[in-house]
Amino acid sequence: METANYELMKKAYSKAHDMVKNSEDVKIYSHIDCDGITAGSLLSLMLDEFEKDHEVEFINLDKIDGLELENELTIFSDLGSGQNIDKLGNSSSKILILDHHPPLRPQVYDNHVSGEFLEINPHYYKLDGSQEVSGGGMSYLLARTFGFYDLSWLGILSAVGDMQNSLNGKLVGLNRNILSDSVQHKLVSSGNDLSIYGRQTRPIFVALSYFGDVNLPITNNRNECIHMLKELGIPTKKGKKARTLSDLNQEEKGKIFSELVKMLSREVPKRYIKHVPKLIAGEYYDFLDEKKYSPLRDASEFSTAVNACSRHNHPEIAFNVLKGDRGSYLDEMEYLTKEHRIYLAKKMDWVREEDRITQLQNLQYFEGSEIKSEVIGTVAGMILSYGDWRKPIIGFTPVADGEGMKLSLRCSRLLAYEGIHFGNIIRKVAGKFGGNGGGHSVACGAYIPEDKMEKFLVTLDEYLHGKILT
Repeated sequence: METANYELMKKAYSKAHDMVKNSEDVKIYSHIDCDGITAGSLLSLMLDEFEKDHEVEFINLDKIDGLELENELTIFSDLGSGQNIDKLGNSSSKILILDHHPPLRPQVYDNHVSGEFLEINPHYYKLDGSQEVSGGGMSYLLARTFGFYDLSWLGILSAVGDMQNSLNGKLVGLNRNILSDSVQHKLVSSGNDLSIYGRQTRPIFVALSYFGDVNLPITNNRNECIHMLKELGIPTKKGKKARTLSDLNQEEKGKIFSELVKMLSREVPKRYIKHVPKLIAGEYYDFLDEKKYSPLRDASEFSTAVNACSRHNHPEIAFNVLKGDRGSYLDEMEYLTKEHRIYLAKKMDWVREEDRITQLQNLQYFEGSEIKSEVIGTVAGMILSYGDWRKPIIGFTPVADGEGMKLSLRCSRLLAYEGIHFGNIIRKVAGKFGGNGGGHSVACGAYIPEDKMEKFLVTLDEYLHGKILT
């Protein structure tokens, strides 16, 4: 990989610093997902410090073309690089884009943009926007030019919410730099742990039953998990209280690690055994200002709560919690998270009980017409271990406004460790059918015209021949 040009990036942020400093009326448009909501909240907290008039609006990408810019300065966070933002400006407008997605525009292009226009994107500086910095991270780097290191924890939440730690098991690149700020200012603690979701809130036997993207004897079987822990001599309770992963000592975690390595090594094809430890262990991030055993303490759990708000079209609830309201908005967030879990469980049961997973040679899919387009990817990820985990799984459902189909793909990280990037593949294949797509190596999506869906699946299946687990 080419050497990153941090000096050039620093100069761009210096210009962005001046744009913010010299503007009194600011509008922020941010993406309506965990990364975007966190990025928008971070920028709002920064502007609060200056007592600058501002408004934040969370939008989907398809709403950008219809925007009318009426404020002195408009900031686009976690979106904008892949859209024709330069066409929205007029002679008096000031536009700042802080995005990490692949940009449409080259960094230097003939200045046909009206007004003042600045786009800061990691790809311009030879950085990977899918792993090295998130939209919230890009926003934090602006706040840091004003000395607001106390907002660094939001950059960590954004990165985890955007799954930037999923492939390496830890944050890398600029994310590592942001983590260093957070640790130094005693906002975040991090270290190595088992990669099991629910560190703070789930009883260990429950958390283990959801482990991994490979089907194991303990998968979705709490009794088997309790039996395994008993065999390993690990108590599931301390007094009357169920123990969580965060309660276990290093020796106990070591025993579980060894047992999971054995289990996985029996299940995966031989050539993938070398990757097994990466599936089991990784880095955790705890927010030290949040209470222990709270769903906001652990970055993965906090990001799920923010996502629950976005998936159910209530970004304002997460926005207020992120800005420090731990009263009624936190209650609403916890309620939405609970409702989100219930909804997902119902839809998983619907897919399984109706036997809706169809197997092709190199992929599997389910038609999810009764599932909201906002959560089709989450259901696909959760259902992976019920199908054939060696193949990627696709869930698709009609888009709410009736224009085409939204599809989401999820797969085992083992495929990504071997170098397959489904985000790039799905972008390429979707383009052949008048659709568009993209995303991460193990989690991505696309929009496809409804009448092209069947051909898309067949073509993708053919494209994957010889590429997946054997």
